[in-house]
Amino acid sequence: MTTVSWVTALLDLPPDVHEAGTRFWSAVTAYAVSPPRGDHAEFTTLLPPVGDPFLKIQRTGATGPGRPGLHLDLHVASVVDSAARAEGLGAAVAERSDDGFVVLRSPGGFVFCFVHEVLTRRPWPTRWPQQHESVVDQVCLDIPPAAYDTECVFWSQLTGWPVRRSVSRPEFRHLVRPDGIPIRLLLQRLGEAATVPVTGHLDLASDDRPTEVARHERLGATVVARHSGWTTLRDPAGALYCVTDRDPRSGLGR
Repeated sequence: MTTVSWVTALLDLPPDVHEAGTRFWSAVTAYAVSPPRGDHAEFTTLLPPVGDPFLKIQRTGATGPGRPGLHLDLHVASVVDSAARAEGLGAAVAERSDDGFVVLRSPGGFVFCFVHEVLTRRPWPTRWPQQHESVVDQVCLDIPPAAYDTECVFWSQLTGWPVRRSVSRPEFRHLVRPDGIPIRLLLQRLGEAATVPVTGHLDLASDDRPTEVARHERLGATVVARHSGWTTLRDPAGALYCVTDRDPRSGLGR
């Protein structure tokens, strides 16, 4: 079994929106931006004041306008063994790097990487001057109906985390993450017109959604839709994301 010890979410931002997206997500989280690194200085990390990082930003290689995206890094003890097991579950290897990571695609086409980087201290939610808390705590995989069951089985078997169905919303399932893992995986079945590949977006948990959403709007986000348990927004880079009513301290452990 692949033992996932940490999950990092990476925002993939085209050059024309990279600066605006980086500035926005740094302000939304109150995390500092690391110095750039990589062969083309394309990677930065959002650094929480306390705890280990779990959000990174990659400037993609496309020139001119492009679409922002998101992928996951799964932290494991053995990249080689985990990649071989993922292939056996239906993933396809896209790249094997000399730097010690492997890029793969899920059966539905969602990009993820296996990396060997030991991180253990999950940051606590940020408490804002308005006396509410929020934290990025979830990646929602947006899955076309034809791929939904396959993706649910794949991600559960890959991580070893059980799948749980939503009682009130049959289009949602989630994986039960161990305490201390910073990112939970939500699996959303899209409408019938949706087609592969599978994509993903970030979700924030907040104990005061209206106040949190208003804060995001002041930082440049635009509200797209309001639902009973979450609000969908678009960030200045053009990416959709959600603010939810989930408990921002859920799964922190002790």
